[in-house]
Amino acid sequence: MHMKSLKIIISFIMLLSVYTAHAKVETRTFANPQMEADYQTLILELRCLVCQNQSLSDSNAELAQDMRAKVFKMLNEGKSKNEIADFMVARYGDFVLYRPPVKSSTFLLWFGPLIFFVVAAFIVFSFIRRQSTEKAVVEEQEQKKAHSLLDDE
Repeated sequence: MHMKSLKIIISFIMLLSVYTAHAKVETRTFANPQMEADYQTLILELRCLVCQNQSLSDSNAELAQDMRAKVFKMLNEGKSKNEIADFMVARYGDFVLYRPPVKSSTFLLWFGPLIFFVVAAFIVFSFIRRQSTEKAVVEEQEQKKAHSLLDDE
């Protein structure tokens, strides 16, 4: 009886895993190979706003599906890659691009890590320098004290 219940539990777990592995497959028919290449380029360069660290091609979020459909529709309407990217930026902001342009609103995004690294390096260097000068002063005082003790004898 114990073996039979184990088989039921394993079967149930397998059934659930098959259900969760279900994913939608989108099929698109392109008028020409260039349009398909532009589509692939765009969905790799545009970020899913729900997932944030995935491109539109990697994400299965509903918003990503809608954005892919919009890209496809705009390509079929004859829009260029730049026009589609500009539309997405106008609608969602520079964050939708994996490589946003360098401008005042994206300055921190581009140079923030470098600024953080320089400030951190300055703090570490200052700390190490302060430690070494304090250590030298203490060693000098200890040497004077040791010499004075030796002289007393």
